[in-house]
Amino acid sequence: MIKSEKEELIKELNEKFARAQTAIVAEFSKLNVETVTKLRKKFRDGKVDYKVLKNTLAKRAAKGTPVEVIAEDFVGPVAIAISYDDVVAPAKILVDFIKDLETIKVRSASVQGRRVDVEGVKALAKMPGLPELRAQLLGMLNQPAGKLVRTIAAPGSQLARVLQANVDKQPK
Repeated sequence: MIKSEKEELIKELNEKFARAQTAIVAEFSKLNVETVTKLRKKFRDGKVDYKVLKNTLAKRAAKGTPVEVIAEDFVGPVAIAISYDDVVAPAKILVDFIKDLETIKVRSASVQGRRVDVEGVKALAKMPGLPELRAQLLGMLNQPAGKLVRTIAAPGSQLARVLQANVDKQPK
């Protein structure tokens, strides 16, 4: 790799690292192509970038970014999963994917500029993601409106039931 290519790669990684909400460093060994392809597809579907790193270039690119707190883990064969929007998505995908594999291990993560260990990544994976949180919030917002509608409609429906009961009582 020539110097200009290295500089371009460092610049590209630096821009990605600067925008990262969550970045998870994973160590991998002896992965076959089929497994890597499945993992990349899951990350792509979850709108998460997955990249195998050149460690020295990644360390340079991490300077001055939120990912700098985990730059010391860029040693050996590692890859990084980066999410720009959903903080929980990469943790959910990675933890779910590697629960049966021993060839991929989470080293650490940067969550909004704070270093998180392996246990923190597992805890993050258990949290609801952005779509689930939005659905819960929408449900909470709709709940008072629904109660209000039922409360307003109750006297009218009670009156209708009383009138219907009266009609049913009268002989034909």
